[in-house]
Amino acid sequence: MNTTDKQQGVTLTVERGLEVLHAFRAVRAPLSNAELVRRTGLPKATVSRLTTTLISIGYLRRVGGGRQFELSAGALSIGHAYLEANPVTRLVTPVMQKLADKLNLSVALAVPHRLDMVYIAWRASARIATLRLGVGSLLPMASTAVGRAYLYALPDAMREPLIAALLEAAGDDAGTVRENLEAAFEDLRQTGVCMSVGEYQRNAYGVAVPIVVGRTRTLMALNCGAVELEPDMAAIRQRVAPELKTAAETLSMILSDIDCEP
Repeated sequence: MNTTDKQQGVTLTVERGLEVLHAFRAVRAPLSNAELVRRTGLPKATVSRLTTTLISIGYLRRVGGGRQFELSAGALSIGHAYLEANPVTRLVTPVMQKLADKLNLSVALAVPHRLDMVYIAWRASARIATLRLGVGSLLPMASTAVGRAYLYALPDAMREPLIAALLEAAGDDAGTVRENLEAAFEDLRQTGVCMSVGEYQRNAYGVAVPIVVGRTRTLMALNCGAVELEPDMAAIRQRVAPELKTAAETLSMILSDIDCEP
């Protein structure tokens, strides 16, 4: 094996190791090798080797009698380093907490990651029933308000290939995904916000707007949400949309002079 082949082998191993780490979500649910195989699409033997290696270097640990895995401190330190280096999370917190308390909801700022949206900031009122989400949570781009708001604001040249990838990933549900995206885009054109309810999780709803921040004009999305039995979406829109849009404008202004990359 020549040097180039060795380098390619190392690169592939690193890529696959990151795929395994990416399979874990912010909701702390341990995963077995079988679940990791399903989520990553990697061969069972490869996943078994990678989990053993990731345990040895402190990125995973065994739980559930040794048959399941969860992220350990080594992996968490990477996310912590990102948050510490990113000025956005520090600057947006007061505005987001104020909005969460005023509306009695959770508020999140999200950026894209592949076909998902990841929360880089999250605040909640102490009085709400909410999903077990927080900083680092991954939500599907195609079936959440926060993802659709982000997609809507993309330039056409970036939006269309991403939508094509989302539709391919949706398989037999591609028609429904397209219809829901088109409805959300029309909602954003007409009202400046989009909404979703019960698609990502039963009784969970979200209201979202796109937001452009920093000197780099980085696109993100701002979302309000909660869990509520049979939510009155018309009343929620009337109450939440104006406050959410005002908060987005405030955050854009606060972040206008920073260097920001997702």
